[in-house]
Amino acid sequence: MTVTIKDVAKRANVAPSTVSRVIADSPRISEKTKQRVREAMKELGYHPNFIARSLASQATQVIGIVMPSSADQALQNPFFPEVIRGISKAAHEKRYALQMSTGEKKGEIYERVVEMLQGRRVDGVILLYSRQNDKLMKYLLKHGFPFVVIGKPHQKAEQVTHVDNDNVQAGKDAANWLIARGHERIAFVGGNPQYLVTVDRQTGYAAALQEAGLPYRPEYVVHAEFLQEGGQEAMKELLSLPEPPTGLVVADDLMALGILKTLDEMGLGVPEDVSIVSFNNTLLAEMSRPPLTSVDIGIFQLGYEAAKSLIEKITNPNEPIKRIIIPHRLVERGSCAQR
Repeated sequence: MTVTIKDVAKRANVAPSTVSRVIADSPRISEKTKQRVREAMKELGYHPNFIARSLASQATQVIGIVMPSSADQALQNPFFPEVIRGISKAAHEKRYALQMSTGEKKGEIYERVVEMLQGRRVDGVILLYSRQNDKLMKYLLKHGFPFVVIGKPHQKAEQVTHVDNDNVQAGKDAANWLIARGHERIAFVGGNPQYLVTVDRQTGYAAALQEAGLPYRPEYVVHAEFLQEGGQEAMKELLSLPEPPTGLVVADDLMALGILKTLDEMGLGVPEDVSIVSFNNTLLAEMSRPPLTSVDIGIFQLGYEAAKSLIEKITNPNEPIKRIIIPHRLVERGSCAQR
């Protein structure tokens, strides 16, 4: 005998439409009613047909994830698996699946995502980056497609739900950590300056120097890819200066790993010769030698809140725009020394 929504409604003493809303996890249904309906479903052995429901509602129960670069390159950085873990947790709670865009170049990624949207293969997307003058973000805004950004939008931030850290303050905190330990020659190693996270952390770094009465030296600011190789290239450039820095603010743990490797090859020690504060507080920071002092930005929480906010927008198109700031904290380890 097939159990239907009407059977569940009768057992839970609610209307069939209420059962449908519980299955969709509507925020308009009280938790008490949801619990009663779910207990009735369990007692009757009722399992919702999500495929049939998605066809009827033209919803897919799928969230798209858009990487800043090719998946092969991006997934080398521990930030992305961890943020996807947070997204996955929130999606699982609401019975959503995930689909990741792939492509080797920005143009190719854009085309793939537009195809995904036009084919209605996803109900909404999460951008795992915030880039200046982003073509895809403009497309999403123009067409009113549900999306959330991890990071601070370059333009029209008041029109875009986004989940971010206070990266200006985080950059300032990292530089101040080195300043408090007597460092005066402090460099900043950031990622691509097209990304707002790099710009904000560099802004915070510069503000800390200014407040401490230290000069801002353009030759001490180097940008590279958020990869180990990027850190190696940046460190070689800084070591070639007539007066190399004694302290580094590094925008990513993976880049810091490349810096450690280069310093070791040059016969320089951390923290004896160079002190380092990095960002993300991934497992790499704990396992490196020496362990890295790193700013924990709550990567899992960034992903979780982004997915939760997107699902709220999908289920309720009138959901207000949100700006969610995840707190950061500096985790002290062995990569910094007093001058």
